[in-house]
Amino acid sequence: MIKVNSEIGKLKSILLHRPGKELENLTPDLLEKLLFDDIPYLKVAQEEHDVFAEKLRKEGVEVLYVTDMISEALEAHPEIISEFINVFIEESNVKSNSIKSKLFQYLVNLSPKEMIYKMIEGVKKQEIVLGKKGSIIDMLEDEYPFYTDPMPNIMFQRDPFSSVGTGVAISSMHTDARQRETILSEYILKYHPRFYNDKPKLYYERLSKYSIEGGDILILNKNVIAIGISSRTDPRGIEKLAEKIFSDDSEFNTILAFNIPKIRAFMHLDTVFTQVDYGIFTIHPEIEKVLTVFEIVKTGKGTFNIIKIVESLETVLSKHLNRKVSLIRCGGKDIITSIREQWNDGANTLAISPGKVIVYDRNYVTNKLLTDAGVEVLEIKSSELSRGRGGPRCMAMPLQREDI
Repeated sequence: MIKVNSEIGKLKSILLHRPGKELENLTPDLLEKLLFDDIPYLKVAQEEHDVFAEKLRKEGVEVLYVTDMISEALEAHPEIISEFINVFIEESNVKSNSIKSKLFQYLVNLSPKEMIYKMIEGVKKQEIVLGKKGSIIDMLEDEYPFYTDPMPNIMFQRDPFSSVGTGVAISSMHTDARQRETILSEYILKYHPRFYNDKPKLYYERLSKYSIEGGDILILNKNVIAIGISSRTDPRGIEKLAEKIFSDDSEFNTILAFNIPKIRAFMHLDTVFTQVDYGIFTIHPEIEKVLTVFEIVKTGKGTFNIIKIVESLETVLSKHLNRKVSLIRCGGKDIITSIREQWNDGANTLAISPGKVIVYDRNYVTNKLLTDAGVEVLEIKSSELSRGRGGPRCMAMPLQREDI
């Protein structure tokens, strides 16, 4: 069951991906293509991620892993394995038919768990013997080290889909590097025993024309959703999502579309803005000033009006949450500190319950400001996890939260 009606309700169940060999398949030449700025040291990244998961368990949170969930879905429905593999190969942009055939045979002969790990880490050229190469396409394929690229960004489970009330929006990813991650999301939500007989409502589909990514979607309460218009989320996609949500019988009646700068530091809305308690948010100082926000307000079943407003973030949030709002600036007042801690995801917090959050320990200035504001801060180390440019919220997709 999916049930997420806020950003801060007590967390009950969450989906993670423990980083694996996909990080060791990053090379300097591939960093830009695969959306990384650096190459994390896998051993330490796994140790840090394990501490993150254990911190969640100690707070009573059910921790699920995407590799386990998709393996269990395929084991429960072996009749879909061939289809699943073919979708993966097709979206890996393999052009040669002979290579597609060899890839299929290679993957189908693995156990479901082994196959999933291999899909995520990438299939190297030396792992498959093609025999005689009879076409130009086959020979051109030799010039690249992988038949299928690694998926290092899958560590950030916030992005492939979003839990929205009792439904889900499967992301249409902006980049080819991340689109295959949503194949796993779709098959889990369709075929895992947890969801198979009680499928969540689908508000957005992974192959939709306009891009939307989960890091841009924040559920402020059972009535209001915030979505970033970012470099990864298209405003036309937001309107399509609004139409679908407003066609449902949920209590959501307002979507706030925040127009944020289209730069690397503002990759998603949750990199510059997260909720930590009733009326308390961490923010990047640059969105504290006047913003352009589009209020998408439900007028009927599947219909809405859009109102453009130019106001401060505090004013917009206070109006729609109907309470006084406090904004905590990432890094405080010093601009250098703010930029540094923002680069290390100081504003990307994961709320365990109202007023209790998980954060990276390296952002000590922001963390002290949170503590001074009465927020309980649970710190985790992040020397390697932070190299991926994503914080605790980025790494986790809540499946269930208690209502607030």
